[in-house]
Amino acid sequence: MNLLTDNPELYEHQFPDPDHLAARFVDDVVTRFGGGRDLLDIGSGTGRDAGWLGAAGYRAHGIDAAATMVEHARARHPHVGFTVTDMRTFVLPRRFDVITCLDSAFLYCHTNADLGAFLGRCHAHLRPGGLLVAEMRNGAFFLGNTELLDAETTRSVTWDGVAYTSTTRLWIDHAAQLLRRRRAWTWPGRADPLVQSSAWRLLFPQELRLHLDIAGFDVLALFDRPGPRTDPPWSPGCEFGDSLSGDRLHLVARSRPLH
Repeated sequence: MNLLTDNPELYEHQFPDPDHLAARFVDDVVTRFGGGRDLLDIGSGTGRDAGWLGAAGYRAHGIDAAATMVEHARARHPHVGFTVTDMRTFVLPRRFDVITCLDSAFLYCHTNADLGAFLGRCHAHLRPGGLLVAEMRNGAFFLGNTELLDAETTRSVTWDGVAYTSTTRLWIDHAAQLLRRRRAWTWPGRADPLVQSSAWRLLFPQELRLHLDIAGFDVLALFDRPGPRTDPPWSPGCEFGDSLSGDRLHLVARSRPLH
């Protein structure tokens, strides 16, 4: 059981984006770099971003591994197509001008083989010169920076009349190069905590450039801020910073022919 992916409305309540900053950020990046209107959103979740982009004139499609999320997205955004599939193996009957991968979905590729398979699927589904736009945690941020690690954080959210409390701890698995998370949920009426474990691959900027180059992509931009989940957040017309020391990493890459 995964409390949030099994309850998409709770997920959106826990992680609200009322101004659609993530989708508007994508639209800005695509416009700046001359992308087209056929768009695939990988890790589309509740369909919130793909739905906004579809309403804004993109011919959008979303994929996600969680069937409950896809079912919710189809009901909420009937103008957008959604498919239940794995990001490392997906096969769709069309190609796209833009592929997006937001909120660290990129980092669910835990191994080099996973990452190569995912980028290969992206390259195969992009038209020549198509854009890959990604937003994720920045591995370089954790070089000597421990402010997000080890200490437990507690957060409460009330949804549908029930108060849910989560206790979360993050730590680095150095051997596997993963950021691991343990989250325990409690709520009235449940005897034992619901414990969920997850992990994200930590990629350093130059390492990411290498994987993209091997997969047939040229990096057009790599920046830490601003973005939809930074402070300050993205705003129209903003300039991108390139210190790459922030906790988020944003990527724009263009596909090229593989020889």
